[in-house]
Amino acid sequence: MVFSSLRRYFSMRHQSSKVQALYEHCKTILSPSGSPPPSSQALQKLSSILDTIQPADVGLKEEIADDDRGHGFFGANALSRLARWVQPITYVDIHECDSFTMCIFCFPTSSVIPLHDHPGMTVFSKLLYGSLHVKAYDWVEPPCIIESKEPGYAQVRLAKLAVDKVLNAPCDTSVLYPKHGGNLHCFTAVTPCAMLDILTPPYREEEGRRCTYYHDYPYSAFSVANAPICDGEEEEYAWLTELESPSDLYMRQGVYAGPAIQL
Repeated sequence: MVFSSLRRYFSMRHQSSKVQALYEHCKTILSPSGSPPPSSQALQKLSSILDTIQPADVGLKEEIADDDRGHGFFGANALSRLARWVQPITYVDIHECDSFTMCIFCFPTSSVIPLHDHPGMTVFSKLLYGSLHVKAYDWVEPPCIIESKEPGYAQVRLAKLAVDKVLNAPCDTSVLYPKHGGNLHCFTAVTPCAMLDILTPPYREEEGRRCTYYHDYPYSAFSVANAPICDGEEEEYAWLTELESPSDLYMRQGVYAGPAIQL
């Protein structure tokens, strides 16, 4: 009788957690192929659930940025500042299945996730604390590609700037889609910060969803006849070229410390 009561108690705790509610809604509306897509109402509900989640709901404690003002690079905080710059981004896996990945990225100040894509994927991102600069592009369609005439140089493809701003928590959940909303993005931590992500469908290289990294060049770096843009809009466009996996992406695996998900 006592054990039965304890099981019910812990079951209720799991079911009442925000992470459990998020998992159950994702499990209900998301599919391995992403097709057919969920209704706009279902996606809005997913964003609404994410909007309510706080750091403590996923076992995080907000990190406070050090105050470096007035010391200069070689001042009193130089060693601590250098130590912070070499700290890795922490990746925390909450749940992964064929339909979606639920995870957290914890950024030290000044850390960067380089420009990368999410082919055929939708990504919901909730900034849990701190400030994060987001720069994102979408491909110009139909594709505008310049093939290199010199060996050893990759082709470049035209993309349009979709997002270039600093997010400050608390803020609304942001969403990128396969064809719009900034499907190719990069992050730079302005302060210590953490982002909760739902990626659907998840990365699967064998299914054509491979993460590719890019470098962006100003529009003026290349010239092309009959480019599909108007004069004065050049700053809204960039040329992207594929990169090998960046050697300066420093990431480590973290341990999820929030409420357990009841599968």
